[in-house]
Amino acid sequence: MFKSAVFNLKDATKEEIQTFLNSFDTVLTDCDGVLWIDNNAIPGSPETMNQFRKLGKKIFYVTNNSTKIRSDFAIKAQELGFIASADEILSTAYLVAHYLKGIGFTKKVYMIGSNGIGEELKAVGIRYIGVGPDHVCSDFKSMKPSELDSEVGAVVVGFDEHVSYPKFMKAASYLDSEDCLFIATNTDERFPKGGSIVVPGTGTLVKAVETCSQRKALVLGKPHAYVRKFLESCGLDPARTLMIGDRCNTDIELGVRCGFQTLLVLSGVTSERDLEKIRTEKKPPLPDVVLPKLGDLMALFPS
Repeated sequence: MFKSAVFNLKDATKEEIQTFLNSFDTVLTDCDGVLWIDNNAIPGSPETMNQFRKLGKKIFYVTNNSTKIRSDFAIKAQELGFIASADEILSTAYLVAHYLKGIGFTKKVYMIGSNGIGEELKAVGIRYIGVGPDHVCSDFKSMKPSELDSEVGAVVVGFDEHVSYPKFMKAASYLDSEDCLFIATNTDERFPKGGSIVVPGTGTLVKAVETCSQRKALVLGKPHAYVRKFLESCGLDPARTLMIGDRCNTDIELGVRCGFQTLLVLSGVTSERDLEKIRTEKKPPLPDVVLPKLGDLMALFPS
């Protein structure tokens, strides 16, 4: 309806809003920066998502966050006021397990990551090592081949607050074998965060491992091919699907690649200044519509 128009929905007429709401049956939404930041719901987001559901829309929560299992995401969403079930959560931790199970992987995974990925792997019977701190020795360069696990057949990189030099050494050493798979959950540069503190995202760790291993990772999360194939397997009608996000290079890019309608909100990574640059440069991917925050839709819903 507003194809790549970067149109502020607040400027739409009642008729345009109604036509917009009638134009999709499925809502896909990012979580961090759209629905909540840390453990706080962004005002109006729960009410808006729940209103979509009342209007008969199918809901999927699509997140690049790999730190939790799907049931934990559902519990968090429920505690913040969203109606949600584990079956509606599509996280990168789940995608990793789904992908490896799908290719018949039977070896062990070395992870730079968290328990979220580990628990999803365990649920499908895949063994893993690497979660938690890896002590940095004073003579860290003296690592021996005997310290590596010969059963490892894949390196998975997600968000890891315990990332360290020994972890990079082990990941690169495993990946020195061409037979070892290299998988990344996502390449997000930073986390949505209020204030002036920048929190580096998983993409920082992926780049580091790609550099020292001299390999390129297969990235499963938004906006890459695997998550697109997974969503397509859910039977979505692209022309009647809305993707909501706070990043152009992941959420909106995914929507554009899949042929979805797109809504960009400015409550997370993308700022007002970024939006002006997007409008001026007109560099794809361009969102169809824009709102300061998702909750602003509540005032636009027909009464």
